[in-house]
Amino acid sequence: MSLLVPVILGSVRSERQGIKAANFIIAKLRERGHEPVLVDPMELDLPLLDKMYKEYPRGEAPETLERLADLYRRADGFMIVSAEYNHSLPAALKNTLDYFLEEYAYRPSSIVCYSAGRFGGVRAAVALRPMLAEMGMSSLPSILAIPSIGKALQDDGTSTEPWIDKSAVKFLDEFEWYASALKAKREADGVPG
Repeated sequence: MSLLVPVILGSVRSERQGIKAANFIIAKLRERGHEPVLVDPMELDLPLLDKMYKEYPRGEAPETLERLADLYRRADGFMIVSAEYNHSLPAALKNTLDYFLEEYAYRPSSIVCYSAGRFGGVRAAVALRPMLAEMGMSSLPSILAIPSIGKALQDDGTSTEPWIDKSAVKFLDEFEWYASALKAKREADGVPG
């Protein structure tokens, strides 16, 4: 079953390393026959949140938000790619995520986290989990943590460490299981409420 998967990147820094992690997971999803779509806050250039998408009158939201809402409603699950900034997640990621709510509902999310150091961004993943659950896209048990990202991944996302490719297999197996199960349930029964 092919899945539509927005890959939401969290960094807008000028020499960001997260694009490598996004490219890595996009390539792995494509290898499995899925349709990943990069959601890049640098390209979106969203202002700091004033109004959520749902707070605009129907048809009056900015075009960027309309496109994202359509993508998210069609999505089968979400990949969140996050650096760790000061033991938490980047502000650009939080801002990008906060524009929506209902559009995420009843779809799983998985976290790809990274850092320049040895912890691989796991503290960002810890901060993300309750937020993603509150938004309705519960975070799955496995994370893909990439330490020393500057050396671990090339610019195109190719790994230089075989363990990363091996870890991605189990990580994506779990994501596919949940995303496929929830997709089938949404299609058969709709969603509560």
